[in-house]
Amino acid sequence: MIAIKNATLVMRDHLIPDAVLFIEDDIIAGFGEMRNTPIPEGCEIFDAEGLFVGPGLIDIHNHAGNGHWFYDEPIEAAQFNLKHGTTTILACLYFNMNGQQLVEQAACVQKAMKTPEGATIAGFYMECPYMNPKFGADRENNPWKGPILKEEYQPVIDAVGTDAKVWVLAPERENILQFVLDARKNNPTVKFSVGHSEASPQQIEALMPYGLCIATHHTNATGDRVFYPEVRGVCVDECVNYNRDIYAELICDGRGIHVDPYMLRLVRKIKGEDRIILISDACVFDGPVPPGYDGVTDLLFDHAGEIAGSKLSLDVACRNMMKHTGASIVDVFRYASYNPSRAIGLLDRGEIAVGKRADLVIVDHWMKVNKVIFKGEMQ
Repeated sequence: MIAIKNATLVMRDHLIPDAVLFIEDDIIAGFGEMRNTPIPEGCEIFDAEGLFVGPGLIDIHNHAGNGHWFYDEPIEAAQFNLKHGTTTILACLYFNMNGQQLVEQAACVQKAMKTPEGATIAGFYMECPYMNPKFGADRENNPWKGPILKEEYQPVIDAVGTDAKVWVLAPERENILQFVLDARKNNPTVKFSVGHSEASPQQIEALMPYGLCIATHHTNATGDRVFYPEVRGVCVDECVNYNRDIYAELICDGRGIHVDPYMLRLVRKIKGEDRIILISDACVFDGPVPPGYDGVTDLLFDHAGEIAGSKLSLDVACRNMMKHTGASIVDVFRYASYNPSRAIGLLDRGEIAVGKRADLVIVDHWMKVNKVIFKGEMQ
């Protein structure tokens, strides 16, 4: 048994200072205040020295790590993110690949998932194939602009199988419901996310009974619907803000470019603490930096000079959220661990509780990672 002493435990909605936490095998076996929780003899003791111990971070939307695409070098990408506290990650496949390429990329990631080094990869975040071709980085290379055809998408659905945890889609695409139904045949618990879309609220809400419960990088790559001059319409962002059952993903970069700090505070106020998910959307694009972005170090741009994801890791996104909004360390662990675990149904992790998987990260008050524990083992 491992005992982590002198810890400040980050619980779902409060802190426990001067605490001890016990790990047996790969499970959290117990915890409590040190003054009334004796450490059994024979424990391997780790002194947290007053640092914060929270649940391992869960990044449900990540394409890469430290310059390595998940579809090409999944172990390298996973290991980089693990060092930054991300103990569960969904490898993201993108719409700029055709069906055969997606099948091959899925096989590469699935092979890595079976290794100890790639074990943090919990499945796929399928940012493909059927989104609105008007939106998204590298959209000129989107091969999925034509009609939605079963013979084209079924091989991809079969390849990812139950490893697909989330499919991103544009509800306004014609015949999108047939794709949703076929995806659910393979995986009845799979979730859907509205993204790269200019759907109406009615089109979005029509898919909620089928598992649409996430908004991909909320307020990014979405359109608006203006029917009358000088009158703001309602579209994707307004629908997501309105619907309590939709989780809002947020990319929180250092300058507040993906999502302005004021918008971050607005979304927090509207959605509440349990419907926000921080993501990295880390990529490897190397396009030219357009005017006005001098000095920006955590964004990426495609060949056309448009924003194309980030260089973020999730610990840094948490830090930025604290800086931009005044969120507490309890808040950001909720956004980056508990909430994503609930959104995609990984209920065995995402919080400090007896019986949960011992995925933990030890950080300072600004989310600088000191130590990572994955399945009960120090990394």
